[in-house]
Amino acid sequence: MAMQVNGNYDHSRTDYAERVKEKQDVRRAEKAKEAEKAAEEKKPGKLSEPQDEYISSERAGKKPTGLYRVGQDGNGNRKILFDDPKADHANGKDDRSGEGEDGKVPKVSGDSKGKPAEKSVANTDKVDREIKKLKEKKRKLEQQIQSASGDEKKIRELEKKLAQVENELNQKDNDTYRRQNASVTV
Repeated sequence: MAMQVNGNYDHSRTDYAERVKEKQDVRRAEKAKEAEKAAEEKKPGKLSEPQDEYISSERAGKKPTGLYRVGQDGNGNRKILFDDPKADHANGKDDRSGEGEDGKVPKVSGDSKGKPAEKSVANTDKVDREIKKLKEKKRKLEQQIQSASGDEKKIRELEKKLAQVENELNQKDNDTYRRQNASVTV
């Protein structure tokens, strides 16, 4: 089999290296123009756009304005303190130190209004009994399947019941189900 090369190849085109060099020259010219524009914008006669700037509370000389702040407890450990703006304005003073009138840090158990904390107890005994019954039912079905070795119809029926019990156990024997179905007393 013979191959023939087309003789109409255009040799007048520039080679690859020359084309790459031309592209690089164009890119350099564009970058130079961008640099000139940036230099013009930074001239002292022009106003620049305002920029955000972080100013620390120490440098600003002001107390923090947030509702939450980091403070220390009685043992010197760091903890997050809540500054209630309503309580500060009601007293007529800005008490951000966390200290009470007597100079001590009050022990607060509950919310910021001084209500005592409510204790609640979740009881999962009912759920645990239900799961225990399901496990016992599963064990009995497995025993019945082993004892009914000759009757295929009965074995299939028992296996079907066993699969249902195992499925129900998988759904109920976990922490999420226990939490959702626990009885809560306050």
